[in-house]
Amino acid sequence: MELESYRYIAIEGPIGVGKTSLATRLATLFGAGAILEQPADNPFLEAFYRDAGRHAFQTQTFFLLQRIAQLQAPLDPALAAERFVADFMLEKNALFSQLTLAGDELQLYQALHAQLRPQVRLPDLVIYLQAPTPTLLARIAQRGIGMEEAISSDYLQQLSDSYSNFFYHYEETPVLTVNTEHLDPAHNDADLQVLLQHIEAMRGKRAFLNQGG
Repeated sequence: MELESYRYIAIEGPIGVGKTSLATRLATLFGAGAILEQPADNPFLEAFYRDAGRHAFQTQTFFLLQRIAQLQAPLDPALAAERFVADFMLEKNALFSQLTLAGDELQLYQALHAQLRPQVRLPDLVIYLQAPTPTLLARIAQRGIGMEEAISSDYLQQLSDSYSNFFYHYEETPVLTVNTEHLDPAHNDADLQVLLQHIEAMRGKRAFLNQGG
């Protein structure tokens, strides 16, 4: 499939893996609209990092409603000729909620998510970025966002495991899995060309890009 056939590409993976940087670069390359997460707009997020149990439901619900609104663009008939690159999928809300919510709050959140899910369309391609937990921690430290300093290694590992399990069973759209420990398509031109070649060469539902350093 040629690159032009992918009108809507979503990039996913755990915190610190490089989703936004790659989405921004691909959007610029393709002349596409960039649909980027806006975590700074979530008024509950900083409190969540300090006390997840107390603020998780508000945090996750805000993100769900925010992301639903953002993902209306690929469905807008007035934008039918446009291309889009997003640095998230709506499904990430379900992954995070399973890590942070429990009991009645989790059930209520899941019911809300199920009601709203049909309002967005599936991507034409998902690029799933992976990296080991120490690499994620180093990248988070490097970007120096204060509220992220409380993110623990255990939480990142659980999140990475949740993503791995999710994509192991995911069959709704084609997925290209990219190990970013030694591959940096967001900042390295040669690595970006390797990624683009793999996207264009995809013939089925799954492909893997894993190059050692």
